[in-house]
Amino acid sequence: MFSSRRYFASAVAVKLRPYQESCLEACKNALQAGETRIGVSLPTGAGKTTVFISLLAQISPPSHSPSTSRSLIIVNSIELARQAAAQAAIQFPQWRVEIEQGVKHKASGNADVTVATYQTLLQPQRLAKFHPGNLKAVIVDEAHHAAAPSYRRILAHFDPAIRSPDATFQPPQLSRPIPIIGFSATFGRHDGLALGSVFQKIVYHRDFLEMIKEQWLCDVRFTSVKANIDLRNVTVNSKTGDFNATSLAHIINTDTVNNLVVQAWLDRARQRQSTLVFCVNIAHIRALTKAFQDFGVDARYLHSGTPAAERHALVTAFKAGEYPVLVNCAILTEGADIPNVDCVIVARPTRSRNVFAQMIGRGMRQSPSTGKVNCHIIDFVDSTNRVAGVVSTPTLFGLDPEELIDDQSVETLEARARAQIASGEQAPVDSRDDIPDPKYITYVDYQNPFALVNGCSGAPHVTKLSTNAWVGCGEDIYILECLGKGYIRIERVAADEENPTHYRATFTEATMHMPSAKAFKVSPFMRKRLIMTAETLGDAIRGCDTYAAQKVLRGSLALGLLRTAKWRKVSASDNQKNFIQKRRVKRALDQDAAAATLQNITKGEAANIITRLKHGAKAHYEKKAREAKKIFQLAEKERQRKERETVQVGPLVDHEAR
Repeated sequence: MFSSRRYFASAVAVKLRPYQESCLEACKNALQAGETRIGVSLPTGAGKTTVFISLLAQISPPSHSPSTSRSLIIVNSIELARQAAAQAAIQFPQWRVEIEQGVKHKASGNADVTVATYQTLLQPQRLAKFHPGNLKAVIVDEAHHAAAPSYRRILAHFDPAIRSPDATFQPPQLSRPIPIIGFSATFGRHDGLALGSVFQKIVYHRDFLEMIKEQWLCDVRFTSVKANIDLRNVTVNSKTGDFNATSLAHIINTDTVNNLVVQAWLDRARQRQSTLVFCVNIAHIRALTKAFQDFGVDARYLHSGTPAAERHALVTAFKAGEYPVLVNCAILTEGADIPNVDCVIVARPTRSRNVFAQMIGRGMRQSPSTGKVNCHIIDFVDSTNRVAGVVSTPTLFGLDPEELIDDQSVETLEARARAQIASGEQAPVDSRDDIPDPKYITYVDYQNPFALVNGCSGAPHVTKLSTNAWVGCGEDIYILECLGKGYIRIERVAADEENPTHYRATFTEATMHMPSAKAFKVSPFMRKRLIMTAETLGDAIRGCDTYAAQKVLRGSLALGLLRTAKWRKVSASDNQKNFIQKRRVKRALDQDAAAATLQNITKGEAANIITRLKHGAKAHYEKKAREAKKIFQLAEKERQRKERETVQVGPLVDHEAR
């Protein structure tokens, strides 16, 4: 453990905001306590770069040797590398600052601070410049990427506790742990990769809504536009839980929706100086840019394939106010420092709160020098069918997506949410609650064939229609066993072009006892014959009861069909018990049935179970149980995805280490 005097240098002469000071203290306290891999969550515009450069200045080298006073900052783009290097030079002009990136930027490895892109550090000869023994700290910007194999391949070089994805990797032999400190605006992953595999804990977190209310970020106005889009058939990525871009683009990238986006901007944000638009994919940005241009608006676009020089020129011109609308997809969700943005259009629905926060966060930087007063956020809500999990302005504040929101502030929206709760209205469907919490999901007993229920199990409504022992077998199938004479079956027939929905009843007569049939290897039943069809189940039940009493079991024999028949109340035979025992499903869903002993089962209960087993209820039940289990698993997966996007101070779990 390092002593505070040795480990930390004197405070730097930089005017930090109060929350930045608190963040530095949280980091220093954690490092003093022995934590060496920590995370910081600060929203876009909160000055993460200023904070981590200030932190580097306050971390003392482990020895007085100049070779151990160096720091490495890992970023994910050349733009971020330039920003971090420039900020370090501004705050500490006495530092030697270098960039390690691509062919043009090759650092010596001996600078006070080196800013490197992770793509470049994946090259072994470039990573070898930065020996762990010569570093006092490593900073990871946009640290929510750190759990990815590419990042772990690099970070394992600096800490043997981080597992490299390369099986042949030899962890470094270090005499001391090197602090690895991650900074991100969205310190959570939605693809299931655990950040706990890299960082031990999050030591500081601030939410962007808090920052807006405290006026550290610019004021924001929100408008939600109801669009005639239907997201029900858009596929979802199984890893991230967000919409697949190609599938989403088929719904979003249409002339109708694109013209609606432009019209919304003309109606609500024409006077804005710098509007940043987020799209689904490259085809979408081109089509939407053309839609703006067709309305006479000077709009331009960029994407990941835009050459670096052209991208730099586009962003520089946009910062200078040379054109009003810049359209992009994915490329400007991270690391874009464009303070003059005073309008953000979210033209791509998302199920990720992190992605939504990244997009709208691009407009939250303060920029008084450009005359910026606030930022107008415009997003689009599907008006045809509410799809579970879609994040939008209303759900961000706990409001119903159907709520009308037009040019409203954070305070107004929060007040509306509080008023709704105070009025006792039903809580709206929030993006975090669209999928039921699995804690409250239970399996429904879909005519469990092993349930020890007398009478018409699984179809209690039939007991009101008949006194006979009808047995429900699922899928609108009802069986009346006729005491060895055969059985009557009623099933629901779906409507077709010629006939409406109706019920069809048949009788299958038994010609010999089952043991004899097995001995002769023949069926014990004759062909089924049609008894009747009926418009309602009640008519079918009554007609079949009459048929059984007049054609199958005449006179007093028909009393044996009753649910209250005496034979049904005596103990089940050994043959019945053995039949059931052999077919009992031994799985968790049937624990209640398995717990019930067969010793006390009656003949009537056993007969019901056997009837259900013989007539497909077991297969039907297992199908429904699988469906219920699938729903449960999807709900659990959705809960875990949203839990990963929830950031809070405290330890991070490394699921792989469990």
